[in-house]
Amino acid sequence: MTEFVPTWTQPSHPDSILVVKGAPYKSRAHSLVALPAGALFAKITSAIPVACKTYTSVQTGKRSNIELNSDLVYCNHSCSPTLEFDMAKCEVRVAAKRPLFVGDELTFFYPSTEWFMVQPFRCECGSENCLGVISGSRNIDAVVLRKYWLNVHVKELLVEEEREASGEGSRVEIEV
Repeated sequence: MTEFVPTWTQPSHPDSILVVKGAPYKSRAHSLVALPAGALFAKITSAIPVACKTYTSVQTGKRSNIELNSDLVYCNHSCSPTLEFDMAKCEVRVAAKRPLFVGDELTFFYPSTEWFMVQPFRCECGSENCLGVISGSRNIDAVVLRKYWLNVHVKELLVEEEREASGEGSRVEIEV
Protein backbone atom coordinates (compact mmCIF):
# COMPACT_ATOMS: atom_id res chain seq x y z
CA MET A 1 0.00 0.00 0.00
CA THR A 2 1.45 3.36 -0.96
CA GLU A 3 1.72 6.18 1.51
CA PHE A 4 -1.03 8.78 1.55
CA VAL A 5 -0.49 11.98 -0.49
CA PRO A 6 -2.60 15.00 0.54
CA THR A 7 -4.83 16.59 -2.09
CA TRP A 8 -5.88 19.69 -0.13
CA THR A 9 -4.02 22.96 0.34
CA GLN A 10 -1.81 22.65 3.38
CA PRO A 11 -1.96 23.75 6.09
CA SER A 12 -5.71 23.28 6.41
CA HIS A 13 -5.79 24.40 10.06
CA PRO A 14 -2.86 26.85 10.33
CA ASP A 15 -3.93 28.24 13.71
CA SER A 16 -4.41 24.91 15.47
CA ILE A 17 -2.45 22.05 13.82
CA LEU A 18 1.26 21.66 13.14
CA VAL A 19 1.96 18.70 10.84
CA VAL A 20 5.31 17.01 11.40
CA LYS A 21 6.30 14.93 8.39
CA GLY A 22 8.29 11.82 9.18
CA ALA A 23 9.33 8.56 7.60
CA PRO A 24 6.59 6.83 5.58
CA TYR A 25 3.51 6.27 7.80
CA LYS A 26 5.15 8.22 10.66
CA SER A 27 3.81 11.76 10.10
CA ARG A 28 1.93 13.29 13.01
CA ALA A 29 0.05 16.38 14.13
CA HIS A 30 0.67 18.58 17.17
CA SER A 31 -1.54 21.18 18.77
CA LEU A 32 -0.81 24.87 18.38
CA VAL A 33 -3.50 25.73 20.96
CA ALA A 34 -4.33 24.99 24.58
CA LEU A 35 -7.95 24.04 25.33
CA PRO A 36 -9.85 22.62 28.29
CA ALA A 37 -11.12 19.04 28.38
CA GLY A 38 -14.21 18.59 26.19
CA ALA A 39 -13.70 21.83 24.22
CA LEU A 40 -14.32 21.99 20.49
CA PHE A 41 -11.01 21.63 18.64
CA ALA A 42 -12.23 21.67 15.01
CA LYS A 43 -15.28 21.16 12.84
CA ILE A 44 -15.01 18.52 10.13
CA THR A 45 -15.98 20.59 7.11
CA SER A 46 -13.97 19.37 4.12
CA ALA A 47 -14.70 15.64 4.30
CA ILE A 48 -15.44 13.63 1.19
CA PRO A 49 -17.67 10.50 1.32
CA VAL A 50 -15.94 7.39 -0.03
CA ALA A 51 -17.39 4.09 -1.22
CA CYS A 52 -14.55 1.94 0.06
CA LYS A 53 -12.82 1.95 3.41
CA THR A 54 -9.08 2.83 3.27
CA TYR A 55 -6.37 3.13 5.88
CA THR A 56 -6.91 6.92 5.96
CA SER A 57 -10.72 6.93 5.90
CA VAL A 58 -12.85 7.46 8.99
CA GLN A 59 -16.03 5.50 9.58
CA THR A 60 -19.06 7.77 10.07
CA GLY A 61 -21.82 5.18 10.34
CA LYS A 62 -22.41 1.45 10.15
CA ARG A 63 -21.79 1.47 6.39
CA SER A 64 -20.35 4.90 5.63
CA ASN A 65 -16.85 6.35 5.52
CA ILE A 66 -15.19 9.66 4.68
CA GLU A 67 -11.78 10.98 3.84
CA LEU A 68 -11.14 13.92 6.15
CA ASN A 69 -9.51 15.89 3.31
CA SER A 70 -7.61 18.05 5.82
CA ASP A 71 -4.64 17.99 8.15
CA LEU A 72 -6.85 16.15 10.66
CA VAL A 73 -5.77 12.99 8.79
CA TYR A 74 -2.41 13.31 10.57
CA CYS A 75 -4.03 12.72 13.98
CA ASN A 76 -2.64 9.33 14.93
CA HIS A 77 -4.07 6.62 17.16
CA SER A 78 -3.46 6.48 20.89
CA CYS A 79 -4.94 4.29 23.60
CA SER A 80 -4.84 7.47 25.77
CA PRO A 81 -6.07 9.99 23.18
CA THR A 82 -6.00 13.77 23.30
CA LEU A 83 -9.04 14.13 21.00
CA GLU A 84 -12.44 12.59 20.27
CA PHE A 85 -13.70 12.46 16.67
CA ASP A 86 -17.50 12.78 16.96
CA MET A 87 -18.71 11.71 13.54
CA ALA A 88 -22.42 12.30 14.30
CA LYS A 89 -21.69 15.99 14.96
CA CYS A 90 -18.80 16.26 12.46
CA GLU A 91 -16.55 17.74 15.09
CA VAL A 92 -13.32 17.03 16.89
CA ARG A 93 -13.26 17.71 20.62
CA VAL A 94 -10.55 17.66 23.23
CA ALA A 95 -10.80 14.39 25.15
CA ALA A 96 -13.20 14.65 28.07
CA LYS A 97 -10.64 13.28 30.53
CA ARG A 98 -7.82 15.78 30.01
CA PRO A 99 -7.00 19.28 28.74
CA LEU A 100 -4.98 19.87 25.59
CA PHE A 101 -1.70 21.78 25.76
CA VAL A 102 0.34 23.52 23.08
CA GLY A 103 2.71 20.93 21.64
CA ASP A 104 0.61 17.88 22.56
CA GLU A 105 0.42 15.25 19.85
CA LEU A 106 -3.09 15.16 18.38
CA THR A 107 -4.39 11.62 18.70
CA PHE A 108 -7.68 9.77 18.88
CA PHE A 109 -8.74 6.24 19.72
CA TYR A 110 -9.21 4.72 16.24
CA PRO A 111 -11.67 2.05 17.46
CA SER A 112 -13.96 4.92 18.56
CA THR A 113 -14.82 5.31 14.86
CA GLU A 114 -13.68 2.04 13.25
CA TRP A 115 -15.54 -1.26 13.67
CA PHE A 116 -12.86 -2.99 11.60
CA MET A 117 -9.75 -1.65 9.92
CA VAL A 118 -8.36 -2.50 6.50
CA GLN A 119 -4.82 -2.09 7.80
CA PRO A 120 -4.43 -3.27 11.42
CA PHE A 121 -1.20 -2.25 13.14
CA ARG A 122 0.83 -2.69 16.31
CA CYS A 123 0.17 0.31 18.53
CA GLU A 124 3.22 2.31 19.59
CA CYS A 125 1.43 4.86 21.77
CA GLY A 126 3.40 3.93 24.89
CA SER A 127 0.35 4.42 27.12
CA GLU A 128 0.00 2.29 30.23
CA ASN A 129 -3.42 1.41 28.76
CA CYS A 130 -1.97 0.33 25.40
CA LEU A 131 -4.07 -2.37 23.75
CA GLY A 132 -1.27 -3.72 21.51
CA VAL A 133 -2.68 -4.54 18.08
CA ILE A 134 -5.32 -2.14 16.77
CA SER A 135 -7.68 -3.70 14.24
CA GLY A 136 -11.02 -2.06 15.08
CA SER A 137 -13.52 -2.09 17.89
CA ARG A 138 -15.04 -5.47 16.92
CA ASN A 139 -11.79 -7.10 18.11
CA ILE A 140 -11.69 -5.47 21.55
CA ASP A 141 -13.40 -6.99 24.57
CA ALA A 142 -16.63 -5.07 25.23
CA VAL A 143 -15.68 -4.39 28.86
CA VAL A 144 -12.44 -2.74 27.74
CA LEU A 145 -14.07 -0.93 24.83
CA ARG A 146 -16.72 0.67 27.04
CA LYS A 147 -13.97 2.46 28.99
CA TYR A 148 -13.47 4.70 25.94
CA TRP A 149 -15.57 7.41 24.35
CA LEU A 150 -17.26 5.77 21.33
CA ASN A 151 -19.26 7.03 18.39
CA VAL A 152 -22.94 6.10 18.21
CA HIS A 153 -22.45 3.72 15.27
CA VAL A 154 -19.75 1.80 17.15
CA LYS A 155 -22.02 1.49 20.20
CA GLU A 156 -24.84 0.22 17.98
CA LEU A 157 -22.59 -2.33 16.29
CA LEU A 158 -21.34 -3.49 19.69
CA VAL A 159 -24.90 -4.03 20.93
CA GLU A 160 -25.78 -5.91 17.72
CA GLU A 161 -22.78 -8.18 18.13
CA GLU A 162 -23.61 -8.86 21.79
CA ARG A 163 -27.21 -9.76 20.83
CA GLU A 164 -26.00 -12.17 18.16
CA ALA A 165 -23.49 -13.76 20.54
CA SER A 166 -26.20 -14.26 23.17
CA GLY A 167 -28.54 -15.90 20.65
CA GLU A 168 -30.98 -13.01 20.51
CA GLY A 169 -30.11 -12.35 16.85
CA SER A 170 -31.81 -9.31 15.41
CA ARG A 171 -34.93 -9.66 17.58
CA VAL A 172 -36.33 -6.29 18.54
CA GLU A 173 -37.85 -5.87 21.97
CA ILE A 174 -40.65 -3.36 22.29
CA GLU A 175 -41.57 -1.78 25.59
CA VAL A 176 -45.27 -1.45 26.30
